[in-house]
Formats: sequence, C-alpha cells, structure tokens
Amino acid sequence: MKYLYYPGCSLKSTGKAYEESMLSVFSSLGIPISELEDWNCCGATAYMSISELKAFALSARIFALAERQSGETEPVDLVIPCAACYLGLNKAWHYLNEHEEIRFKVNDALRSAGLSYNGRIRIRHLLDVLVNDIGSERVASLVTRRLEGLRVACYYGCQILRPYAEFDDQHAPTSMDRLMNSLGAETIDWPLKTRCCGGSLTGTIPEVGLRLSYILLKEATRRKCNVIVTACPLCQFNLECYQSKMSRQFRDGVNVPVVYFTQLVGLALGIPQRKLALHRLFVPLRIPQDREKAEESHHVTA
Repeated sequence: MKYLYYPGCSLKSTGKAYEESMLSVFSSLGIPISELEDWNCCGATAYMSISELKAFALSARIFALAERQSGETEPVDLVIPCAACYLGLNKAWHYLNEHEEIRFKVNDALRSAGLSYNGRIRIRHLLDVLVNDIGSERVASLVTRRLEGLRVACYYGCQILRPYAEFDDQHAPTSMDRLMNSLGAETIDWPLKTRCCGGSLTGTIPEVGLRLSYILLKEATRRKCNVIVTACPLCQFNLECYQSKMSRQFRDGVNVPVVYFTQLVGLALGIPQRKLALHRLFVPLRIPQDREKAEESHHVTA
C-alpha cells in the first residue's frame, strides 16, 4: 500500500497535531505516505457557496497534481484527513465524474496550467484508510500499550459521512468506535456523534456556535467519558479551545480533553507522546494507567 495525502490548510496550522500524529502512526505501521506537492486550498465550503464551478476547478487541480505525482496509470488513493476538505473534494469528485459538461469545462481551465484530470483519483478519508485498508486487527496486533480505563466518546461530526456515506453509516457510524475498542478503550453510546459542532459559527455567530459545541461536551461528559476523539481539525478546535469561554458563558465548568483519533492510535502503538503532538493539547490527556502507576510509585516512595 502506498498513499498520497492532501493536508489542506488546517493541518499546516491549527490542526498541526493531526498531521504530526498521522505521519507518526503511518511510520510506525510501515505504510508509505507522501504529501501532495504544490497543493492548493480546496476552497472549503466558503468558495463552494460563491461559485461551484470555480470550486470544482480548485479541487480538480488537486486531483490532476495527484495523478501526475503518482506517475502511474492505476487509480490513486488520495488521503484526506480534514473533514471539510474531504467533503469538498468528494463533492467535486462526484460532480466531475457524473457530469460530463462540468468535467469538460474544468479540464478546459486546467489545460491553461498544463494539467488535466483523467479520473484516476479515489478520495479517501484517513479514518476509512486506517479501518478498512490497514485494518483494526492489524493495528491491534501491534499495540504495546492498551488504552484500558479510557472511556471514549467518538465524535464523527457532520461532514465525513454526509451526504456521501462512502465507508460508514450516515446516522449511526461505528468505524471509529471499532478502532478504539481494538486498542483497549471503552467507547460510550451517545446519540450526538454526528451532530454539528457549530463549524465556522464560533467565529461568525459565536453565541450559536458555542452553544452547539457546549451541548456536545455536556452530553459526552454526562455519559462519563474522559476523552472525546475526533477526525476533524475544526471539530477538535471548537470542542477544545473554547471550553474556558463556555464555562464562563454557561456558568458550568467544562474540562475534557479532545484529541484526534490518530493520537490515541499512536499512544497505543507506543509512540512517544511528543511525536503525537499530545503536548499541544489545551486540556491535557490523562491516561488512567499512568495515574495509577504514579500513585503506586508515590505510595512505595512514601
């Protein structure tokens, strides 16, 4: 197996921990993965609302670059970690492959840059690749530190399975839960795993965005989870970085770590925490096993 990955803007900025942990996990598993060269912004949802055709052209340039970089005639798996990028690129892929007139116009634009899209790209979310290509069983077989004692709330968000349920159920997904279970963690059953976190509303209509994130955090903690796991940089940012503001606004203490699923996978594989960027968390992740060992050590010393 060999993959190209598209980092998008988030993984080079606020979601840097996602990229660092992803690359560490792939290295530990011995799976080659290379960054797409000369990539551009996917346009996210903002550009799509202004001009669908131009947004499709942005995405098609990414596809054309991936085809050229792969240097092969076989289909190319382009791995997308970011949920917003995945949704935008997946939508563009569907439209380009299902509507010949759109593909003709976009390729006409690409030719001015010496590029063309030939339909060899497969859009893959990172979670899909880890669970369905590499496999939970293989990952579990390499675990050196089972995550026993962790009660995990798996949060999928509203974009990686809607409207295109390519690799899991839209309303009741289980892929991340199965992966976490294979690492020894316990996953909680909660109905909000695909509910929107507020997305960009935290920056545009903050009273609405903060409340949407707060509802998720409170429901997860009410069910006694001690960590929320996500697969989206914006979801992670919203759920983690505004907790102190939520505590003040709703007069209710909110304090729960929110991590990328790749960080927990890496932790179970025995990868050092710094390589997984766990030191970048605003709310530190505390592993029950580590706490118990520290207490035992304290008692022995005393």
